Amino acid sequence: MSADTAGTDAVPAADGGLDTDALLDDPGIRIVVCCGSGGVGKTTTAAALGVRAAERGRKVVVLTIDPARRLAQSMGIDRLDNVPRRVDGIDGEGELHAMMLDMKRTFDETVEAHADAERARAILENPFYQSLSAGFAGTQEYMAMEKLGQLRARDEWDLIIVDTPPSRSALDFLDAPKRLGSFLDGKFIRLLMAPAKVGGRAGMKFLNVGMSMMSGTLGKLLGGQFLRDVQTFVAAMDTMFGGFRSRADATYKLLQAPGTAFLVVATPEQDALREAAYFVERLAADEMPLAGLVLNRVHGSEASRLSAEQALTAAENLDDARIVDQRAGKAGFGDREDPDPAVTASGTTEPPLSPEAGQASGPEPAAEHQDTTENEPPHENIATSATTSGDEADTVDAIGIISIEDLTAGLLRLHAERMQVVARELATRDRFTARHPEVPVTVVAALPGDVHDLDGLRAIGDRLAGGSAPAPAGAA
Repeated sequence: MSADTAGTDAVPAADGGLDTDALLDDPGIRIVVCCGSGGVGKTTTAAALGVRAAERGRKVVVLTIDPARRLAQSMGIDRLDNVPRRVDGIDGEGELHAMMLDMKRTFDETVEAHADAERARAILENPFYQSLSAGFAGTQEYMAMEKLGQLRARDEWDLIIVDTPPSRSALDFLDAPKRLGSFLDGKFIRLLMAPAKVGGRAGMKFLNVGMSMMSGTLGKLLGGQFLRDVQTFVAAMDTMFGGFRSRADATYKLLQAPGTAFLVVATPEQDALREAAYFVERLAADEMPLAGLVLNRVHGSEASRLSAEQALTAAENLDDARIVDQRAGKAGFGDREDPDPAVTASGTTEPPLSPEAGQASGPEPAAEHQDTTENEPPHENIATSATTSGDEADTVDAIGIISIEDLTAGLLRLHAERMQVVARELATRDRFTARHPEVPVTVVAALPGDVHDLDGLRAIGDRLAGGSAPAPAGAA
Protein backbone atom coordinates (compact mmCIF):
# COMPACT_ATOMS: atom_id res chain seq x y z
CA MET A 1 0.00 0.00 0.00
CA SER A 2 1.36 3.42 -0.89
CA ALA A 3 1.75 5.97 1.87
CA ASP A 4 -0.94 8.30 0.60
CA THR A 5 -3.59 5.60 0.55
CA ALA A 6 -3.08 4.46 4.12
CA GLY A 7 -5.94 5.71 6.29
CA THR A 8 -6.93 9.30 5.50
CA ASP A 9 -5.75 10.89 2.31
CA ALA A 10 -2.95 13.39 2.51
CA VAL A 11 -3.89 17.05 2.19
CA PRO A 12 -2.27 18.41 -0.99
CA ALA A 13 -1.89 22.11 -1.67
CA ALA A 14 -2.75 23.66 -4.99
CA ASP A 15 0.81 23.16 -6.22
CA GLY A 16 0.96 19.55 -5.03
CA GLY A 17 2.61 20.34 -1.69
CA LEU A 18 1.26 19.74 1.79
CA ASP A 19 -1.43 22.18 2.92
CA THR A 20 -0.95 22.25 6.70
CA ASP A 21 -3.70 24.82 7.25
CA ALA A 22 -6.25 22.55 5.56
CA LEU A 23 -5.02 19.73 7.78
CA LEU A 24 -5.37 21.79 10.96
CA ASP A 25 -8.75 23.20 9.94
CA ASP A 26 -10.26 19.79 9.18
CA PRO A 27 -12.61 18.98 12.11
CA GLY A 28 -12.32 15.30 11.25
CA ILE A 29 -8.61 15.31 12.14
CA ARG A 30 -8.38 14.74 15.89
CA ILE A 31 -4.78 13.50 16.25
CA VAL A 32 -1.58 14.69 14.53
CA VAL A 33 1.58 12.69 15.22
CA CYS A 34 4.97 14.26 14.43
CA CYS A 35 7.69 11.66 13.94
CA GLY A 36 11.23 11.65 12.56
CA SER A 37 14.86 11.18 13.51
CA GLY A 38 16.56 13.11 16.28
CA GLY A 39 17.48 16.78 15.92
CA VAL A 40 15.19 17.60 12.99
CA GLY A 41 12.85 19.94 14.88
CA LYS A 42 9.89 17.70 15.76
CA THR A 43 9.28 19.44 19.08
CA THR A 44 9.31 22.89 17.50
CA THR A 45 7.12 21.69 14.63
CA ALA A 46 4.58 20.17 17.03
CA ALA A 47 4.50 23.35 19.12
CA ALA A 48 4.17 25.59 16.05
CA LEU A 49 1.32 23.47 14.71
CA GLY A 50 -0.36 23.69 18.11
CA VAL A 51 -0.11 27.48 18.22
CA ARG A 52 -1.38 27.86 14.66
CA ALA A 53 -4.29 25.45 15.15
CA ALA A 54 -5.32 27.17 18.39
CA GLU A 55 -5.20 30.61 16.78
CA ARG A 56 -7.36 29.26 13.97
CA GLY A 57 -10.04 28.35 16.51
CA ARG A 58 -9.31 24.81 17.67
CA LYS A 59 -8.89 23.56 21.22
CA VAL A 60 -5.49 21.89 21.16
CA VAL A 61 -3.24 19.93 23.49
CA VAL A 62 0.40 19.24 22.59
CA LEU A 63 1.86 16.08 24.15
CA THR A 64 5.63 15.80 24.00
CA ILE A 65 7.25 12.44 24.71
CA ASP A 66 10.79 13.68 24.16
CA PRO A 67 11.94 15.00 27.55
CA ALA A 68 13.06 18.37 26.17
CA ARG A 69 12.29 21.64 27.92
CA ARG A 70 12.26 23.75 24.76
CA LEU A 71 8.52 23.32 24.38
CA ALA A 72 7.79 24.83 27.78
CA GLN A 73 10.26 27.66 27.24
CA SER A 74 8.89 28.63 23.83
CA MET A 75 5.33 28.66 25.17
CA GLY A 76 6.15 30.70 28.25
CA ILE A 77 5.29 27.90 30.69
CA ASP A 78 7.39 27.46 33.82
CA ARG A 79 7.34 23.68 33.56
CA LEU A 80 5.72 20.81 31.72
CA ASP A 81 4.54 17.67 33.46
CA ASN A 82 1.88 14.99 33.19
CA VAL A 83 -0.95 17.52 33.52
CA PRO A 84 -2.03 19.64 30.51
CA ARG A 85 -1.29 23.31 31.21
CA ARG A 86 -2.92 26.17 29.35
CA VAL A 87 -0.69 28.45 27.29
CA ASP A 88 -1.37 32.18 27.61
CA GLY A 89 -0.99 34.66 24.79
CA ILE A 90 -2.97 32.75 22.14
CA ASP A 91 -4.87 35.06 19.79
CA GLY A 92 -8.37 34.13 18.67
CA GLU A 93 -11.06 31.90 20.12
CA GLY A 94 -9.07 28.69 20.34
CA GLU A 95 -7.11 27.28 23.27
CA LEU A 96 -3.68 25.68 23.57
CA HIS A 97 -2.56 23.32 26.32
CA ALA A 98 0.80 21.59 26.60
CA MET A 99 2.15 18.65 28.61
CA MET A 100 5.15 16.33 28.77
CA LEU A 101 4.78 12.62 29.34
CA ASP A 102 5.80 11.47 32.81
CA MET A 103 6.23 7.77 32.17
CA LYS A 104 6.21 6.59 35.78
CA ARG A 105 3.36 8.86 36.83
CA THR A 106 1.25 7.65 33.91
CA PHE A 107 1.92 4.04 34.90
CA ASP A 108 1.00 4.83 38.53
CA GLU A 109 -2.22 6.54 37.47
CA THR A 110 -3.15 3.55 35.31
CA VAL A 111 -2.64 1.17 38.23
CA GLU A 112 -4.63 3.40 40.57
CA ALA A 113 -7.46 3.69 38.06
CA HIS A 114 -7.82 -0.05 37.40
CA ALA A 115 -7.14 -1.66 40.79
CA ASP A 116 -8.67 -1.35 44.24
CA ALA A 117 -6.79 0.66 46.83
CA GLU A 118 -5.17 -2.31 48.59
CA ARG A 119 -3.98 -3.98 45.42
CA ALA A 120 -2.83 -0.68 43.94
CA ARG A 121 -0.71 -0.01 47.03
CA ALA A 122 0.83 -3.50 46.83
CA ILE A 123 1.71 -2.95 43.19
CA LEU A 124 3.12 0.54 43.62
CA GLU A 125 5.34 -0.57 46.51
CA ASN A 126 6.62 -3.67 44.71
CA PRO A 127 10.35 -3.37 43.83
CA PHE A 128 9.91 -5.07 40.46
CA TYR A 129 7.11 -2.68 39.53
CA GLN A 130 9.23 0.30 40.55
CA SER A 131 12.01 -0.86 38.23
CA LEU A 132 9.54 -1.64 35.44
CA SER A 133 7.77 1.72 35.64
CA ALA A 134 11.01 3.69 35.86
CA GLY A 135 12.76 2.39 32.77
CA PHE A 136 11.81 -1.06 31.53
CA ALA A 137 12.41 -1.38 27.77
CA GLY A 138 9.33 -0.20 25.90
CA THR A 139 7.55 1.20 28.95
CA GLN A 140 7.86 4.80 27.76
CA GLU A 141 6.32 4.00 24.39
CA TYR A 142 3.51 1.97 25.92
CA MET A 143 2.76 4.71 28.44
CA ALA A 144 2.68 7.22 25.58
CA MET A 145 -0.01 5.06 23.99
CA GLU A 146 -1.83 4.92 27.33
CA LYS A 147 -1.68 8.71 27.77
CA LEU A 148 -2.82 9.34 24.21
CA GLY A 149 -5.75 7.01 24.78
CA GLN A 150 -6.63 8.83 28.00
CA LEU A 151 -6.55 12.24 26.32
CA ARG A 152 -8.68 11.06 23.42
CA ALA A 153 -11.19 9.35 25.75
CA ARG A 154 -11.68 12.57 27.74
CA ASP A 155 -12.86 14.30 24.55
CA GLU A 156 -11.85 17.62 26.10
CA TRP A 157 -9.71 18.71 23.12
CA ASP A 158 -10.66 18.55 19.49
CA LEU A 159 -7.03 18.21 18.37
CA ILE A 160 -4.17 16.30 20.01
CA ILE A 161 -0.66 16.87 18.63
CA VAL A 162 1.94 14.28 19.64
CA ASP A 163 5.70 14.89 19.58
CA THR A 164 7.34 11.47 19.47
CA PRO A 165 10.79 10.39 20.75
CA PRO A 166 13.77 10.82 18.42
CA SER A 167 15.33 8.37 15.96
CA ARG A 168 13.78 5.08 14.88
CA SER A 169 12.61 4.51 18.43
CA ALA A 170 9.78 6.89 17.55
CA LEU A 171 8.12 3.98 15.78
CA ASP A 172 8.38 1.91 18.95
CA PHE A 173 5.33 4.02 19.71
CA LEU A 174 3.54 1.80 17.17
CA ASP A 175 5.10 -1.43 18.38
CA ALA A 176 4.27 -1.01 22.07
CA PRO A 177 1.00 -3.04 22.03
CA LYS A 178 2.67 -5.94 20.23
CA ARG A 179 5.68 -5.94 22.55
CA LEU A 180 3.43 -5.75 25.60
CA GLY A 181 1.42 -8.69 24.31
CA SER A 182 4.58 -10.69 23.70
CA PHE A 183 5.80 -9.89 27.21
CA LEU A 184 2.53 -10.88 28.85
CA ASP A 185 2.20 -14.02 26.77
CA GLY A 186 5.77 -15.13 27.35
CA LYS A 187 6.49 -18.46 29.02
CA PHE A 188 8.21 -16.83 31.99
CA ILE A 189 5.22 -14.59 32.76
CA ARG A 190 2.72 -17.42 32.23
CA LEU A 191 4.69 -19.58 34.63
CA LEU A 192 4.66 -16.85 37.26
CA MET A 193 0.95 -16.16 36.73
CA ALA A 194 -0.06 -19.82 36.98
CA PRO A 195 0.00 -20.08 40.81
CA ALA A 196 -2.30 -17.10 41.15
CA LYS A 197 -4.66 -18.58 38.59
CA VAL A 198 -4.72 -22.05 40.20
CA GLY A 199 -4.85 -20.87 43.82
CA GLY A 200 -4.90 -22.84 47.08
CA ARG A 201 -2.60 -25.76 47.87
CA ALA A 202 -2.47 -26.77 44.23
CA GLY A 203 -1.20 -23.34 43.41
CA MET A 204 1.42 -23.44 46.12
CA LYS A 205 2.50 -26.89 44.98
CA PHE A 206 2.77 -25.63 41.42
CA LEU A 207 4.70 -22.60 42.62
CA ASN A 208 7.11 -24.82 44.57
CA VAL A 209 7.69 -26.96 41.50
CA GLY A 210 8.11 -23.94 39.30
CA MET A 211 10.45 -22.23 41.71
CA SER A 212 12.53 -25.36 42.13
CA MET A 213 12.84 -25.60 38.34
CA MET A 214 14.02 -22.03 38.09
CA SER A 215 16.08 -21.76 41.23
CA GLY A 216 19.02 -23.66 39.78
CA THR A 217 19.58 -21.22 36.89
CA LEU A 218 17.49 -18.08 37.32
CA GLY A 219 18.12 -17.96 41.04
CA LYS A 220 21.83 -17.69 40.39
CA LEU A 221 21.38 -15.13 37.63
CA LEU A 222 18.67 -12.96 39.14
CA GLY A 223 18.48 -13.88 42.80
CA GLY A 224 15.66 -15.47 44.75
CA GLN A 225 14.37 -12.17 46.13
CA PHE A 226 14.02 -10.76 42.62
CA LEU A 227 11.99 -13.78 41.53
CA ARG A 228 9.73 -13.42 44.56
CA ASP A 229 9.21 -9.71 43.76
CA VAL A 230 8.31 -10.57 40.17
CA GLN A 231 5.89 -13.29 41.24
CA THR A 232 4.21 -10.96 43.74
CA PHE A 233 3.95 -8.26 41.07
CA VAL A 234 2.42 -10.66 38.55
CA ALA A 235 -0.06 -11.96 41.09
CA ALA A 236 -1.17 -8.41 41.95
CA MET A 237 -1.31 -7.33 38.30
CA ASP A 238 -3.06 -10.47 37.05
CA THR A 239 -6.48 -8.85 36.66
CA MET A 240 -4.98 -5.79 34.98
CA PHE A 241 -2.90 -7.43 32.25
CA GLY A 242 -5.85 -7.91 29.95
CA GLY A 243 -6.85 -4.29 30.38
CA PHE A 244 -3.37 -3.06 29.45
CA ARG A 245 -3.37 -5.09 26.28
CA SER A 246 -6.90 -4.18 25.21
CA ARG A 247 -6.34 -0.46 25.77
CA ALA A 248 -3.07 -0.55 23.84
CA ASP A 249 -4.75 -2.37 20.97
CA ALA A 250 -7.57 0.19 20.98
CA THR A 251 -5.10 3.07 20.81
CA TYR A 252 -3.24 1.34 17.99
CA LYS A 253 -6.48 1.15 16.02
CA LEU A 254 -7.10 4.80 16.86
CA LEU A 255 -3.80 5.67 15.18
CA GLN A 256 -4.96 3.83 12.05
CA ALA A 257 -8.32 5.60 11.98
CA PRO A 258 -9.20 8.35 9.48
CA GLY A 259 -9.12 10.99 12.25
CA THR A 260 -5.35 10.59 12.67
CA ALA A 261 -2.61 12.15 10.53
CA PHE A 262 1.12 11.43 10.70
CA LEU A 263 3.65 14.09 9.74
CA VAL A 264 7.22 12.96 9.08
CA VAL A 265 9.70 15.72 9.97
CA ALA A 266 13.17 15.81 8.41
CA THR A 267 15.95 18.21 7.47
CA PRO A 268 17.33 18.29 3.90
CA GLU A 269 20.29 16.11 4.85
CA GLN A 270 21.01 12.67 3.48
CA ASP A 271 20.78 10.77 6.79
CA ALA A 272 17.61 12.56 7.94
CA LEU A 273 15.80 11.96 4.65
CA ARG A 274 16.92 8.33 4.63
CA GLU A 275 15.26 7.98 8.03
CA ALA A 276 12.22 9.84 6.70
CA ALA A 277 11.95 7.33 3.85
CA TYR A 278 12.07 4.54 6.44
CA PHE A 279 9.24 6.18 8.40
CA VAL A 280 7.14 6.61 5.25
CA GLU A 281 7.54 2.96 4.28
CA ARG A 282 6.89 1.71 7.80
CA LEU A 283 3.75 3.82 8.19
CA ALA A 284 2.45 2.51 4.87
CA ALA A 285 3.17 -1.09 5.92
CA ASP A 286 1.24 -0.57 9.18
CA GLU A 287 -1.60 1.20 7.35
CA MET A 288 -1.06 4.41 9.28
CA PRO A 289 -2.46 7.61 7.69
CA LEU A 290 0.46 9.70 6.43
CA ALA A 291 -0.33 13.38 5.77
CA GLY A 292 3.05 14.36 4.36
CA LEU A 293 6.64 15.41 4.95
CA VAL A 294 7.78 18.58 6.74
CA LEU A 295 11.19 19.48 5.30
CA ASN A 296 12.64 21.68 7.99
CA ARG A 297 15.51 24.22 8.07
CA VAL A 298 15.85 24.56 4.31
CA HIS A 299 18.35 27.17 3.11
CA GLY A 300 17.84 29.61 0.28
CA SER A 301 19.30 32.81 -1.14
CA GLU A 302 17.86 36.14 -2.26
CA ALA A 303 20.65 36.34 -4.84
CA SER A 304 20.15 32.91 -6.37
CA ARG A 305 20.66 34.26 -9.90
CA LEU A 306 24.37 34.46 -9.11
CA SER A 307 25.49 30.83 -9.20
CA ALA A 308 28.24 29.36 -7.04
CA GLU A 309 30.50 29.02 -10.10
CA GLN A 310 30.01 32.65 -11.09
CA ALA A 311 30.69 33.86 -7.55
CA LEU A 312 33.89 31.82 -7.26
CA THR A 313 35.09 33.03 -10.66
CA ALA A 314 34.50 36.65 -9.66
CA ALA A 315 36.35 36.11 -6.36
CA GLU A 316 39.34 34.61 -8.19
CA ASN A 317 39.39 37.52 -10.62
CA LEU A 318 39.44 39.94 -7.72
CA ASP A 319 42.37 38.07 -6.17
CA ASP A 320 44.26 38.19 -9.46
CA ALA A 321 43.34 41.87 -10.11
CA ARG A 322 41.98 40.88 -13.53
CA ILE A 323 38.74 42.80 -13.41
CA VAL A 324 39.75 45.76 -11.28
CA ASP A 325 41.52 47.76 -13.95
CA GLN A 326 39.40 50.91 -13.85
CA ARG A 327 39.51 53.64 -11.25
CA ALA A 328 36.28 55.55 -10.86
CA GLY A 329 32.82 54.05 -10.67
CA LYS A 330 33.90 50.42 -10.16
CA ALA A 331 33.81 48.07 -7.20
CA GLY A 332 37.57 47.96 -6.74
CA PHE A 333 40.75 49.85 -7.60
CA GLY A 334 43.32 47.14 -8.19
CA ASP A 335 45.87 49.41 -9.86
CA ARG A 336 46.10 51.68 -6.83
CA GLU A 337 48.71 51.17 -4.17
CA ASP A 338 47.65 50.94 -0.56
CA PRO A 339 48.41 54.23 1.26
CA ASP A 340 50.74 54.39 4.18
CA PRO A 341 48.54 53.81 7.28
CA ALA A 342 50.62 56.27 9.25
CA VAL A 343 49.99 58.96 6.70
CA THR A 344 46.30 58.19 6.55
CA ALA A 345 45.96 58.19 10.32
CA SER A 346 47.74 61.53 10.67
CA GLY A 347 45.18 63.23 8.48
CA THR A 348 47.65 64.32 5.75
CA THR A 349 46.59 64.30 2.17
CA GLU A 350 46.98 61.28 -0.06
CA PRO A 351 49.74 61.13 -2.66
CA PRO A 352 48.74 61.33 -6.32
CA LEU A 353 47.31 58.14 -7.85
CA SER A 354 50.41 57.74 -10.06
CA PRO A 355 53.80 59.41 -10.53
CA GLU A 356 52.65 60.71 -13.89
CA ALA A 357 49.67 62.38 -12.36
CA GLY A 358 51.84 64.01 -9.73
CA GLN A 359 54.26 65.41 -12.29
CA ALA A 360 51.48 66.72 -14.46
CA SER A 361 49.58 68.46 -11.74
CA GLY A 362 52.34 69.60 -9.43
CA PRO A 363 51.69 70.80 -5.87
CA GLU A 364 48.15 71.85 -5.20
CA PRO A 365 46.72 74.26 -2.62
CA ALA A 366 45.07 72.58 0.35
CA ALA A 367 41.61 73.89 -0.48
CA GLU A 368 41.78 72.63 -4.05
CA HIS A 369 42.98 69.26 -2.82
CA GLN A 370 40.02 69.00 -0.43
CA ASP A 371 37.58 69.77 -3.23
CA THR A 372 39.20 67.09 -5.39
CA THR A 373 39.13 64.34 -2.77
CA GLU A 374 35.48 64.98 -1.99
CA ASN A 375 34.62 64.01 -5.56
CA GLU A 376 36.78 60.90 -5.63
CA PRO A 377 35.41 57.45 -4.88
CA PRO A 378 35.54 56.14 -1.31
CA HIS A 379 38.93 54.97 -0.14
CA GLU A 380 39.58 51.28 -0.65
CA ASN A 381 40.96 50.57 2.83
CA ILE A 382 39.51 50.45 6.31
CA ALA A 383 41.69 52.62 8.56
CA THR A 384 41.44 54.77 11.61
CA SER A 385 41.19 58.54 11.58
CA ALA A 386 42.97 60.94 13.87
CA THR A 387 39.95 60.98 16.17
CA THR A 388 39.70 57.18 16.55
CA SER A 389 39.22 56.13 20.15
CA GLY A 390 41.54 53.69 21.87
CA ASP A 391 39.10 50.77 21.69
CA GLU A 392 38.41 51.39 18.01
CA ALA A 393 42.12 51.56 17.28
CA ASP A 394 42.66 48.26 19.05
CA THR A 395 39.92 46.70 16.94
CA VAL A 396 41.46 47.95 13.72
CA ASP A 397 44.90 46.74 14.82
CA ALA A 398 43.39 43.32 15.50
CA ILE A 399 41.68 42.91 12.12
CA GLY A 400 44.32 44.68 10.05
CA ILE A 401 43.67 46.77 6.99
CA ILE A 402 41.23 45.01 4.65
CA SER A 403 40.86 46.12 1.08
CA ILE A 404 37.55 46.36 -0.72
CA GLU A 405 38.74 43.65 -3.08
CA ASP A 406 39.38 41.29 -0.15
CA LEU A 407 35.99 42.04 1.39
CA THR A 408 34.19 41.55 -1.91
CA ALA A 409 36.04 38.32 -2.66
CA GLY A 410 35.21 37.02 0.81
CA LEU A 411 31.51 37.83 0.38
CA LEU A 412 31.50 36.15 -3.02
CA ARG A 413 32.99 33.00 -1.52
CA LEU A 414 30.41 33.02 1.29
CA HIS A 415 27.67 33.32 -1.32
CA ALA A 416 29.21 30.46 -3.30
CA GLU A 417 29.20 28.27 -0.19
CA ARG A 418 25.55 29.12 0.47
CA MET A 419 24.58 28.29 -3.11
CA GLN A 420 26.41 24.97 -2.86
CA VAL A 421 24.43 24.17 0.30
CA VAL A 422 21.19 25.12 -1.48
CA ALA A 423 22.05 22.91 -4.45
CA ARG A 424 22.98 19.97 -2.23
CA GLU A 425 19.76 20.25 -0.22
CA LEU A 426 17.67 20.47 -3.37
CA ALA A 427 19.35 17.40 -4.85
CA THR A 428 18.76 15.46 -1.61
CA ARG A 429 15.10 16.51 -1.58
CA ASP A 430 14.72 15.50 -5.24
CA ARG A 431 16.04 12.02 -4.46
CA PHE A 432 13.41 11.60 -1.75
CA THR A 433 10.55 12.86 -3.90
CA ALA A 434 11.66 10.63 -6.77
CA ARG A 435 11.49 7.65 -4.40
CA HIS A 436 8.19 8.73 -2.82
CA PRO A 437 6.34 10.97 -5.31
CA GLU A 438 3.06 10.25 -3.52
CA VAL A 439 4.14 12.10 -0.34
CA PRO A 440 3.15 15.81 -0.19
CA VAL A 441 5.97 18.05 1.07
CA THR A 442 6.00 21.42 2.79
CA VAL A 443 9.30 23.29 3.01
CA VAL A 444 10.17 25.34 6.12
CA ALA A 445 12.86 27.93 5.51
CA ALA A 446 15.63 28.08 8.10
CA LEU A 447 15.37 30.88 10.66
CA PRO A 448 18.44 32.96 11.53
CA GLY A 449 18.16 32.03 15.22
CA ASP A 450 16.53 29.65 17.69
CA VAL A 451 12.82 29.71 18.48
CA HIS A 452 12.24 30.75 22.08
CA ASP A 453 8.79 32.34 22.25
CA LEU A 454 5.29 32.35 20.76
CA ASP A 455 6.27 34.82 18.04
CA GLY A 456 8.98 32.43 16.91
CA LEU A 457 6.48 29.58 16.86
CA ARG A 458 4.10 31.74 14.81
CA ALA A 459 6.90 32.39 12.33
CA ILE A 460 7.45 28.64 12.01
CA GLY A 461 3.70 28.17 11.56
CA ASP A 462 3.68 30.72 8.75
CA ARG A 463 6.49 28.84 7.03
CA LEU A 464 4.70 25.53 7.51
CA ALA A 465 1.61 26.98 5.84
CA GLY A 466 3.41 28.69 2.98
CA GLY A 467 6.32 26.37 2.40
CA SER A 468 4.95 24.15 -0.34
CA ALA A 469 6.39 26.38 -3.07
CA PRO A 470 9.36 24.99 -5.04
CA ALA A 471 12.91 26.11 -4.42
CA PRO A 472 13.93 29.43 -6.01
CA ALA A 473 15.19 29.43 -9.56
CA GLY A 474 18.92 29.14 -9.87
CA ALA A 475 19.25 27.12 -6.68
CA ALA A 476 20.21 23.98 -8.52
